[in-house]
Amino acid sequence: MTADSNHWRDLAGRVALPLCLAVAFILYTGFLDGNPGVASLEWSSRPLHLLANAFPGLLLASLLLVLTRRPWLSFGIAFMAQGAVLVVSDIKMKNLGSPLLPSDFRMVGQLKNGGAHLLGGYLPSSPLPYLAILAVIGLVVLAARFEPPLFARRTRGRRLVAGVALVTLIGTLLAGTPAWSALYDKDRLGLQPWSAAGNAHYNGVVTTIMQFRLQNAGKKKAKPDAAEAGRFIADSDSDLRRHMSAAAENQRQTPDIVVVQSESFFDPSVIRGMEGQQFAPNLHRLARHASSGQLHVPTYGGGTIRTEFEVLTGLSLRYFPDMQFPYLQMHSGVVPSMVRTLRSHGYETIAVHGNDAGFWNRTAAFKSLGFDRFVSQPDFPKDYRKDGAYMADSAMTDEIMNQLRDSGPPRFVFAISMEAHGPYDNSANIDTKERDAIPAPEGISNEAKLQFRNYVYHMRHADAELGRLADLLKHRERPTLLLFYGDHLPALTETFDKVGFAGGSNMFNQTVPYILIDAHGDGPAPAKEDVAAWMLPGKLLEQAGVHDDAYFALTQVVAPKLAALTHAPEAPTPAEDPMQKYADISMSNVAMLRLKRKLDPLLAQYAAPDAGAIAQRRSAIEQGAAEGAGQ
Repeated sequence: MTADSNHWRDLAGRVALPLCLAVAFILYTGFLDGNPGVASLEWSSRPLHLLANAFPGLLLASLLLVLTRRPWLSFGIAFMAQGAVLVVSDIKMKNLGSPLLPSDFRMVGQLKNGGAHLLGGYLPSSPLPYLAILAVIGLVVLAARFEPPLFARRTRGRRLVAGVALVTLIGTLLAGTPAWSALYDKDRLGLQPWSAAGNAHYNGVVTTIMQFRLQNAGKKKAKPDAAEAGRFIADSDSDLRRHMSAAAENQRQTPDIVVVQSESFFDPSVIRGMEGQQFAPNLHRLARHASSGQLHVPTYGGGTIRTEFEVLTGLSLRYFPDMQFPYLQMHSGVVPSMVRTLRSHGYETIAVHGNDAGFWNRTAAFKSLGFDRFVSQPDFPKDYRKDGAYMADSAMTDEIMNQLRDSGPPRFVFAISMEAHGPYDNSANIDTKERDAIPAPEGISNEAKLQFRNYVYHMRHADAELGRLADLLKHRERPTLLLFYGDHLPALTETFDKVGFAGGSNMFNQTVPYILIDAHGDGPAPAKEDVAAWMLPGKLLEQAGVHDDAYFALTQVVAPKLAALTHAPEAPTPAEDPMQKYADISMSNVAMLRLKRKLDPLLAQYAAPDAGAIAQRRSAIEQGAAEGAGQ
């Protein structure tokens, strides 16, 4: 009897310890998550939400327990892994207004390509978090050294069966197997697919990662409807022919083309309360005699390559919802682009970027897009100037001018700046006296004011370099076009959230400026127009006198209807009227066919503008001019 009672007491003790650690793990996850919907105090009213948020970590701890037979060691490692995910999500939330999402894990592969240096700038500067990490690691090491095993090594195959089962569960969970939707069911837990931040607030970070991973599980990828695309092109026939005929009248001398994608550039005077400040004098000076407007971009605070992809390809990422980081997800060796169109017109195509060439997979992506050469940080002069943590915009301007020639084939130079990149709490290598004189909005913390001033300090340099570059190009012998735009807003999340914008937008749909300067003024007259990033290449090509790509012409025809639909993924979905929705759905089919290189047969009839239409238009213009002269 005594032996039996001791056996059951021993067994109860062995079972009780992992169960207690599991309960502690669930409550710990809720505490560290920090979102009220899964807070530890909600254990009695929302137990399923707390369990779902901790469940992947519990599976990891269980697998480690099977492998090591030591519960404190197993849960300690799982605690660290879960904590790392939640801390990284918190950093992202503070900077970008969005929690960690499945697509963000693609960034792990970029750490070796300069990503560690770039992303490391967002880590806390205080030593306390790192001391806490060291303490936890120390406890884990002690557990590994001194904790006795909970059960025997040989269990007649039960450890093997349990281990295989747990590996299978974890593998299917990470793979997004549809069966897991039963646990993370939107009807049971709730789901806000339009707002990752709102969903995390209610369901927790880990549940949000899993729900966004599973929301399209089992669904077939959308396939382009060629028939629908054909009908839309047919419906647009007269407008498209008219547009291409008008564009073909631009018979200018072939210009060099410079595009500057300016890191996080926008005019801070659009912030409420800052309307009277002059932050970008060169932008406004040059805009008086140039094509300019506001640019709708598909990202906020980061994700430069989203805007970059749209500008280079003319494809809206709105039509590729699974393509969060396009350069990491492109699987085609040849991608249709503005770069390839210019190469077909004899241009030498050059990309310039003062950072690691491998970051964002640009080396491979630029080859797919058609660039002849990629000038990256190692190719710059060894003594290039730094301003703040990164290469100064003045060094990039110097390199742009170094890449242009007064003879030989025309050149297309696509330059990506770095100076104004975040984080903005870093004040190293700057003129603090100049920085501290910058006015900042009221109603925000001192930390947010420091970030705002640091950003504006670098943004003013970008504006100054815009002015310098425009003046240098104006004095070149060759005609040159200069397109300058911001890739997205800076990650000044507290400022935008608390103060807001004078026009009433939020940080996820607020626009940034663009300007298209014709240095010699020998192309079409300047125009003021707000466009989306994917509409810029068509606009630029027509200004350059390249007008035989019907797809880019089509983007200009539909621009007025669809521009405002481009926004960061976290933005509220705008309402669409029936005609706008028709054009939107149709352009999604057109864009998917374009990326797959299956659109050309539908646009073959527009390969060359109708000479008769051009002659008719010129005759009408001349007749109108004659009638005007006679009045």
